[in-house]
Amino acid sequence: MATELEELLGFLSSPLPQVKKAAVDIVRDLTGSQDGVQRIIQYSNIGVPALARLLGENKEVSVPAAEALVNLSENPKISAKMVEIGMVNIVMDMLYKKDCVTKRLLVMILVNVTQLDAGITSLLQTGEEKVEGLYVMKLVRSFCTSSDETDDSFEHVGSILVNISKMEAGRKILMNPKRGLLKQIIRQFDSPSLLRKKGVSGTIKNCCFEAEGQLQDLILMSEFLWPALLLPVAGKKVYSKEDTSKMPLELSSALSIEREQIDDPEIRVQALESIYLISLQEAGRRSLWSVNGPRILEVGYEYEEDPKVMRAYEQIGSLLVEGNEIEESSAPNTGAAT
Repeated sequence: MATELEELLGFLSSPLPQVKKAAVDIVRDLTGSQDGVQRIIQYSNIGVPALARLLGENKEVSVPAAEALVNLSENPKISAKMVEIGMVNIVMDMLYKKDCVTKRLLVMILVNVTQLDAGITSLLQTGEEKVEGLYVMKLVRSFCTSSDETDDSFEHVGSILVNISKMEAGRKILMNPKRGLLKQIIRQFDSPSLLRKKGVSGTIKNCCFEAEGQLQDLILMSEFLWPALLLPVAGKKVYSKEDTSKMPLELSSALSIEREQIDDPEIRVQALESIYLISLQEAGRRSLWSVNGPRILEVGYEYEEDPKVMRAYEQIGSLLVEGNEIEESSAPNTGAAT
């Protein structure tokens, strides 16, 4: 005999619009509490597919269905079930349909399911040779072209990019120079949206774990990369002409005027960790010196008050000192013999 909850979930597939609408509203409200989510877990085989089917319905039904799926996808067990039934494909298909009214909610479902390795693999389309990376390319394009919209439905894509870049396969897709995705992503750091900035800084940091093998690709993006990494940690000071004369235009123009410091210490830490990973390589240190990066770090450190951020500055400082000593000691002696 079916339980009340089973009957309720069954009504999600009712042919009667008013019954379906009432059922989806109740389920949405139920998923708003941990207790409700726990009750649905044992019936996720019924509830999740039924809610997924409603994503293609009219706004009155699709919006509460999407809201319920966002809430449910925060639970790892249900999120795994979603990946299993192909939720990533369903969401990506719905996301790019004309007149989709649930874009922001659909993106948030992807944020949650890509907390799981299986969800990342599904979004990357790993193993599907002809289309591998296609979903990622679509999301990056939307992320980079929607920032000027009043309703920024794709700002949470930044969190998806952070998630997928935790996996080596994801970093390879983002850093593939032929696709040029990371360069597009980096340019979004100029956005006034803190959520976008955090997504970009987190993605850059994860990609910098590939610095040893793909340093040249990172350096080729230095026109965009160094401003994104150095400006957040440059402090508020107006730099002297002597300092800015040794910087590229992108940095010198920004540091020649007063500006607001990024308040979020997490972004500053991520920027410094990225600089550290790049600076582990000799060519990375040379690139940093070429834009007068050490001077920027020196000034930024003077104005920093957060202990965690200060430790990140100090880690780079130690590396730069040590790196210079190694390079000087290994340089050939060109002095005259005595």
